[in-house]
Amino acid sequence: MKASNIYKQLESDFIKPGLKDDWAQNTNQISDLLTESFKQRSMGLVCDFADEINKVYTAVFPSNKVMQEILDKGEENILLFVHHPAIWDIRKAPEVFQQMSKDLLAKFKEKKISTYNLHVPLDNFGEYSTSVSLANALEIKVEKPFGEYFGALCGIFGESPKAIVSNLKNRFEDVLGHKPSLYDYGNNEIINQKVAVVAGGGNNMEFLEKIAKEDINVLITGITARNSHSDEAHRFAEENKINILGGTHYSTEKFACMAMCDYFKKLSLPSEFIEDEPVFEDL
Repeated sequence: MKASNIYKQLESDFIKPGLKDDWAQNTNQISDLLTESFKQRSMGLVCDFADEINKVYTAVFPSNKVMQEILDKGEENILLFVHHPAIWDIRKAPEVFQQMSKDLLAKFKEKKISTYNLHVPLDNFGEYSTSVSLANALEIKVEKPFGEYFGALCGIFGESPKAIVSNLKNRFEDVLGHKPSLYDYGNNEIINQKVAVVAGGGNNMEFLEKIAKEDINVLITGITARNSHSDEAHRFAEENKINILGGTHYSTEKFACMAMCDYFKKLSLPSEFIEDEPVFEDL
């Protein structure tokens, strides 16, 4: 399939007016490999290296592991679709996002492997969005969106299939494939079985204030580590008796990238999700 047709379809389906992002401001070391469009708006086509696309690989981050795994397949005319165009690692704070390897990008160019990014557009409420996909995996019935972020609504309020927090935590662990964190600041009973879900990084004051106004006592999110950056949010959650369940940045956002495989298959493109490793220091 012509690459330009795929990019136009993604643009039409996901990049809505009013959405913004800011990834391109710290990309000097790889700027010569980036599209002018990405430099201007930080979304969409990141690296334009292929005229035809025969297969799509999806991933949360363009980590060295993910990029090398694709290269090892020896294929050409490929699209790497990522949620983030940089690699998250809280252990490297304050520079928590690292740029893609320039050496591996040069190899992508040789093998005609393009890179496409939807961060805010994929967080935005919709069929494939990060929080909706996580809620679906947890069998949480989505009721309404909330949480404005760069013009998007990136969280959801929904109905939990579990009535108590400890059972929901067990369900979360089964879905993630690893232990989550639980900051049990509130009652073990889930009020009216209503919960808030914000995949990735939803443990912040603005979102927690909205959650408290809805009389909800459970937030399911990704990054929950209590540190100088998040201490105010944790104190607010304690004061308002809001339990916080965390599943790491990667593990809570991967379900959207897995769901995107179905999106590409509907475009008659073979698609495969590339697994990566969660950073447990997120918890």
